[in-house]
Order: sequence, then C-alpha cells, then structure tokens
Amino acid sequence: MNITTADFFCSYSSLNGLPSDGRPEIVFVGRSNVGKSSLLNSLCARRGLAKTSSTPGKTRLINYFLINDNLYFVDLPGYGYAKVGQGERESWGKLLTGYIQKRTEIALVVLLVDSRHPGMASDREMMEFLDYCGRPFGIVLTKWDKLKQAEKSKARRTIESCASKAKFIVNYSSLSGSGRDGLLASIDTFSQ
Repeated sequence: MNITTADFFCSYSSLNGLPSDGRPEIVFVGRSNVGKSSLLNSLCARRGLAKTSSTPGKTRLINYFLINDNLYFVDLPGYGYAKVGQGERESWGKLLTGYIQKRTEIALVVLLVDSRHPGMASDREMMEFLDYCGRPFGIVLTKWDKLKQAEKSKARRTIESCASKAKFIVNYSSLSGSGRDGLLASIDTFSQ
C-alpha cells in the first residue's frame, strides 16, 4: 500500500453520525501512551496529522483520517489509563466497546502493544474481545527501537505466545520508520 494522501476527516464523541459512505475502516487501538498518534504520523509520513502528547489519555474521541480518498484510519481512545475518573473511564470503555461490536465498516483492527510490556492483561483481554467479536486483528509492537537485542527476542516470543489469533505481528519504530513497509503491506490485504 502506498499512501499518497492522508487528511484528518472528523472526530466523534459518540457512535451517532459516524461516516456511512461504505469506505473500509482500519482501526488503531491500544493502551494509553502506547504510541498510536506517533505510529499514525509515521505510517502516513505526515508529521502532526494525529496529535501527540506525552500525557496519556489525551485521545478521548474517535478520530477519522481519510487515506487515499478510499479508506479511513480510525484512532480510538486508549484503554487502561488510571488517572482519569471512573465515570470517564467507563464512558471511554462503552464508546470503544460499542464501536468495535457494532461497526460493520471495520475491515481490520490494528492492536498496538508496547514492546517493553508485551503480554499485559489488558492487551490480552483486548485480543480476546476482538476474537469474540469476530474482528480480524494484527499486532504492532511499538517502541521497538527502545529495546536491546535480547529484549527484542523475549518480547517477540511473549507476544507470539499470547496472540495466536493475530493475522500478523509487526515490530515498529515510529522514530526510524522500521516496520512501516511491513505494516502497510499487511493493511493493504484487508483494505480492498
């Protein structure tokens, strides 16, 4: 897949009014501070396309990006962030759950996992939930450049042992772009 255009489309705070134009949706989900915005910027080769922050929990809406005029990349709020109120966490959870369960346009869910913490309970629960909903999903191990060689082997073994239903696993560095071509090729398979 070659990304020629990538533009912010719209943000939504509820499931009402989401696009109904039939374009396939590639969904990006992961724990707060896993690097979703950085990955989207790197993947689309557009600095500042998705807003990044050093503070976890900044993405609170469903953000749509129009890619090549024929599909959407969808950035969902992160899960697992403890420093917001219980009510807000529940609200995000309902939004995320409802979207994944009900949205027929979803072609693929890309689950981002911090390579420094593979196999966390919340990530395994998300994999089980995606499988339960019948959603094809792939795994992206983010922040790959932050690991030493021995840690990379261990992280890969750990994620492979708990992600047997994943369609692919890609090691990714938003800093260097390592893994970008592999991820784009994997997405291309599901975006037709």
